Amino acid sequence: MEIEVLRHDIVIVGGGGAGLRAAIAVAEADPSVSIGMVSKVYPMRSHTVSAEGGAAAVARDDDDFEMHGYDTVKGSDFLGDQDVIQYFVQEAPKELALLEHWGCPWSRNEDGTVATRAFGGMSTKRTWFATDKVGFHMLHALFQHSMRFDQIVRYDEQFVTKLLVDGNTIRGVAALDIREGVMRLVLGRAVVLATGGGGKAFPFTTNGNIKTGDGMALAYRAGVALKDMEFVQYHPTGLPGTGILITEAARGEGGYLRNADGERFLVERDYGVGTKAELGPRDMISRAIIQEIEAGRAVTQGDWGEHVYLDLTHLGEEKIQSRIPMVRELSKLYVGVDPVHDPIPIRPVVHYMMGGIDTDIEGGTSIDGLYAAGECASVSLNGANRLGSNSLTECLVFGARSGRKALEFARGASEGDESSLRSEGANEAGRVDALRAKTSGTEKISGLRRALNDTMESGCGVYREEVQIQASVDTVQEIKRRFEDVEIQDHSKVFNTELISVLELSNMIDISEALTSCAVVRKESRGAHTRRDFPNRDDQNFLHHSLCHFDSTGPKVSTKPVTLGKWEPEERKY
Repeated sequence: MEIEVLRHDIVIVGGGGAGLRAAIAVAEADPSVSIGMVSKVYPMRSHTVSAEGGAAAVARDDDDFEMHGYDTVKGSDFLGDQDVIQYFVQEAPKELALLEHWGCPWSRNEDGTVATRAFGGMSTKRTWFATDKVGFHMLHALFQHSMRFDQIVRYDEQFVTKLLVDGNTIRGVAALDIREGVMRLVLGRAVVLATGGGGKAFPFTTNGNIKTGDGMALAYRAGVALKDMEFVQYHPTGLPGTGILITEAARGEGGYLRNADGERFLVERDYGVGTKAELGPRDMISRAIIQEIEAGRAVTQGDWGEHVYLDLTHLGEEKIQSRIPMVRELSKLYVGVDPVHDPIPIRPVVHYMMGGIDTDIEGGTSIDGLYAAGECASVSLNGANRLGSNSLTECLVFGARSGRKALEFARGASEGDESSLRSEGANEAGRVDALRAKTSGTEKISGLRRALNDTMESGCGVYREEVQIQASVDTVQEIKRRFEDVEIQDHSKVFNTELISVLELSNMIDISEALTSCAVVRKESRGAHTRRDFPNRDDQNFLHHSLCHFDSTGPKVSTKPVTLGKWEPEERKY
């Protein structure tokens, strides 16, 4: 089978915030370098566009790197690597200022300084914003700036199915052209994965349909460990029914959480957030909401099941419309509530994966020349719990660093044996063609996906216990076996969305395997991993990262030390 080969110096997989920032960093560092950007969607449809609340960086006189660093370490429940965190907080203001130079319209105070708002777990107002459409404006600025560079060549609507590895060196990727249904090789001397998270493995999530853990699964199957996968962030304020996010900015602007009795339960009861109340970290507030529901203080009337309220009515129409207009728009459109006049129904929703591809501070992995950045990577900035508004800045800081490091590697790397890569690509094309041409099968995509969603929710939700987690481990393995008999009815080549759904489902199964395998062996409560049977944090036995390696006989879980520093582990209270 003859297969088309496209060659670049560096290949970037993913066209969102981290991928675009990596591409720009390479293009600015060396105008002679050719960059291939492979994305399964048009870049402006990347999930970065959905971010609402803001991006964190020191900007005020009452703030400094020490405070931002400590907040992030504490927020991570002391599982974040402190060398990574210190680098991040120092680079953050430079990246956000640079983004403004490229056209991101940060909101301003009356004196012209950058406006900042409060976010959970932060000790001061540190979150830069552009009303509540930050991701939209950030991604526009990045995408438009990237178009200045002719050496960035985009391959939109191309689904990467395999990493091409020669020995222990990356050589490129095999990508399925969704529009034409043909496989191509996109070869490069270095590859950066920037494909986002995998929240669609869960049934109730803020994540769009494209977030299926693709980059994580690609690296996992190629032999790179996935790190800290048990730590899945539930955002406290999702709209029931859809999972659509009501940004943390709503609480940053002064919103209250209330139960069915109208109580501000974060003030009335001790949930560990102290005087921060609604501005506590996301893991703590999500647990508080679940406890309110379990105690019988949830709102039950209406069509939304058990939930609590986010009350913005005291803020007034002018503030809501000027600072968080999208919150009002989403609330009116999807739950029929105008927050100017009535409280918004909300409950915790899967939002973000702290875990991902194991990388070092440069974004490098255990495969030479392979780098990762953004939500698909675990550089260990976020540890066991990410503070809101750190993630957008993370895409910029580590997208740029991984891009520059990939360029450095590529300058001294060879191109590899093209004939053997063609052969590997032809085998991959044959595998995908055989899957598309499959005429038998008893398992439906929808049934397998529903079973995966159900077991991930039951075993790896806000609260976890041994029996349920182990059941999820076993069920994921059963789903993996059943997947071999999946049915495909569409055998066409052009825009075969059923085939893409099958490939995405395979990726979600693989990352769920790693997630459940890590969760069952962490017998403590830390950050977003909260076990009722082990309610305390155990630094003596579990102050380490989890690593999960793919193996044909089943996943292998091991550990990796946490990089500590000036901030010693302490009780996490606010």
